[in-house]
Amino acid sequence: MTSVSQFRKLLLRWYRASRRDLPWRNTRDPYKIWLSEIMLQQTRVETVLPYYHAFLRRFPDAAALASAPESEVLAMWAGLGYYSRARNMQRAAQKIAEAGAFPADHPCIRRLPGIGDYTAAAVASIAFDLPYAAVDGNVLRVLARVHNDDGDIGSPVIRRRFQILAQEALDPRHPGDFNQAVMELGATLCLPRNPRCLLCPVQSQCAAHAGGRAGELPIKIKRHQPRQDALSVAVVSHGDRVLLRQRPADAARMAGFWELPELTDLPSLSHLRPHGSFRHTIVHTTFEVNVFTGGLKRAPKGTAWLHAADPSIPLTTITRKALALAGVI
Repeated sequence: MTSVSQFRKLLLRWYRASRRDLPWRNTRDPYKIWLSEIMLQQTRVETVLPYYHAFLRRFPDAAALASAPESEVLAMWAGLGYYSRARNMQRAAQKIAEAGAFPADHPCIRRLPGIGDYTAAAVASIAFDLPYAAVDGNVLRVLARVHNDDGDIGSPVIRRRFQILAQEALDPRHPGDFNQAVMELGATLCLPRNPRCLLCPVQSQCAAHAGGRAGELPIKIKRHQPRQDALSVAVVSHGDRVLLRQRPADAARMAGFWELPELTDLPSLSHLRPHGSFRHTIVHTTFEVNVFTGGLKRAPKGTAWLHAADPSIPLTTITRKALALAGVI
């Protein structure tokens, strides 16, 4: 970057003229901004939009979210994944409701359950104009290219260095707009593959573009190889109900969610019929899910006949996909 002031000027001018019209950009309500930031973690904007609107209709403020049954919160979140986000949101909403208002300073925001450095900085800057740089994957990519920095962004040491660079670049007069502008640039032009450098408003400030290295950066050394696993699930219907089991309350993931039983759980299953398969990835594991239908005379212990279409029942994403493949929902 050749000039911080010029970088700020060019970026903010572009953002204000070209930014996408997203609902959380038309409010200063910290609750709505916080909700959008939590939903957008590891999730595309196009996926988040219908969930965001539906969630706000049901839980318009922290008090409504705080007092809702957890099962209903999880059901509203079903499909977004990373369900600890929803549980942490409700715990944070309970603290906000107890306090009577959303905290308006960065340290207090940061102490809410489920809020890390990035989310605290984003909410503080966008809702309250506090000068904290928000650094996510998009921001790391922009900074790596602007500074032509080939440090491994997966390294905690390098990420701390980029946090300092982001704070130095932040426009203290317009911190919320600036943070959103860098994220918008990374999401729309400074793409992971095939960056659209010819359209970039800060091309003149980009050291990687000048050196012909934009497509090579950022550097991230892979440390995890995805694991492959197979899963065979049974769709067993009884009238308008489906046989489901609930994951234990202490399960490592998706605790309390309802799912289809596996074939090995139903030794007395009859009239077995395959309905196809699909792939589904959870964190570092890719499941090959095989879907079967069959019949049972009675529900085994630990299962229940439930209405799969009931919106108050939180279903795992694998279950939803399997039921859709079998034509149940």
